[in-house]
Order: sequence, then structure tokens, then C-alpha cells
Amino acid sequence: MEEKIYTTTSGNVHYWVDAPNPALPWMVFIPGLTADHTLFAPQLAYFAGKANVFTWDAPAHAASRPYPLDFTMDDYARILHDIFAVEGVERPVYVGQSLGGYIGQVYLDLFPGSFAGFVSVDSAPLQRRYYQAWELAALERTYRMYVSIPWKLLVEWGARGVSCTPAGQANMREMMSKYDRLEFCRLAAHGYRMLARAAKADRPYVIDCPALLLCGEHDAAGSTKRYNRAWHETGGLPLEWVPGAGHNSTIDAPEYVNACIEEFAAAIA
Repeated sequence: MEEKIYTTTSGNVHYWVDAPNPALPWMVFIPGLTADHTLFAPQLAYFAGKANVFTWDAPAHAASRPYPLDFTMDDYARILHDIFAVEGVERPVYVGQSLGGYIGQVYLDLFPGSFAGFVSVDSAPLQRRYYQAWELAALERTYRMYVSIPWKLLVEWGARGVSCTPAGQANMREMMSKYDRLEFCRLAAHGYRMLARAAKADRPYVIDCPALLLCGEHDAAGSTKRYNRAWHETGGLPLEWVPGAGHNSTIDAPEYVNACIEEFAAAIA
């Protein structure tokens, strides 16, 4: 894949595309909070040549630093929209892990009809009705919790908290190692505040395209499993539990995740 840079008034955003083939559809892979594009390494390799593939390091993440922590979820979606325009990304199958899934919902709220399909991986709905007031309040106050934990312990807890496999845990450790302690804590806290405020905005966040929910059967990140059950039952979206996977299903069970995405994309083609 070719690494490129999109320059905003706040900093440079690094993203990756394969050699575009107009005969192929687009697939977009957007990683979660504090993660980077390597979270999707198995998917990027698998779908290369089968689709035009796009991924990024979100602003303030990994290669896309330095970047001030003053952005909103809407800002993320608008930056993606601008990059898509530059690269000719049209009607993609959008795959978002955790924060990436939230960004996709905001994108559709701002730019309806943009996706051919939406795949949520270990993410959750943004509609206000799914959240208790105390949950949103807690999400806005995570910095002290993070900063109180010694860095080596936080890295280990972070790796074991999101992954059930040695490969997944190693990937998370590597992603976290790109930050220093305070940088990581500030980014994580800002991300959770951003999420809470997007939910509190109480916008429709309608997914106006075929959708698929994937969630690791051992996902222990917050209430992700509960949210996915509710999203499936209330929103009517199909849900697949990923065997042997935690919150980072893309690394824990890549073959299963790839098969689910491929089957979904073929069904809506």
C-alpha cells in the first residue's frame, strides 16, 4: 500500500491506499481509539487485489502526530470525507473497529447515502437511547483513572484487556509503545469525551445501508457486548459473535473476520 499525507490546518494525517482499480469496489478500514492501521493488517493483506483498500492513522494517532486534541467526531468524519474526495473513494464498504465504528455512524449522519455497506467491529451504537446518563458522565471523566496507573501496568492491562491471543496482545503493546504515558492518557480521555458528547448530541445516526455487527465473544471492553445485543435486538442489525476474540477481533480471529466481511460484501454487491 502507498502511504500518503493529507494536510489540515491542525496537522498532517497519514493514510494508506492500494493501487486503485476502477473495476473494483472500495473497502475502508478505520481503527479504534489509540489504535492505528496495523490493527487491520490481516484484512489489508487479505483484501488487497480484491478491492481498492483505504486505511488511516486518525488525527493524533501514531503517524498522524503531532495533532492538537481539539477535534470532535464530526471533524474526524469531515476529514475522512475530504480525503475520500481526493482519492476518489466512492460508496465503500466501511469497516470500523470500536471508535472507527462511531466515526462511520457520524459520517453517515453528515453525508447520508455514502456507504454501500457498514461493518461494525467491536463498536456500539451512537444513538442516545442506548446509554444511561451515568455512563456518559463517566466517559467524560476518564483521565484521572488512566493517569493514576503506572505506564508498564497500563500497557499490560491494555493489551490483555482488548485481546485474547498472543498476536493481538503483541499488536496492542506495539501500538501503545508509540506514545508516552501522558500522551496516551490524554488521547484516550479525549476520545471518550468525544464519544460521550456525540451520543449526548442525540442525533439520528441512521445507518442507511446494509449493515453487519461483529463482536468478539470475549470482548471485555466496557459494555460493548451489551450494546451489541441491544443494537441487534432494538435496531434489527445482524450480529455475529467472533469466536475466540476479544475487543480487537481483527487480530484475534482474522480468518473469521475476513470471511464475514467478504461474505457481507459479496451479498450486497
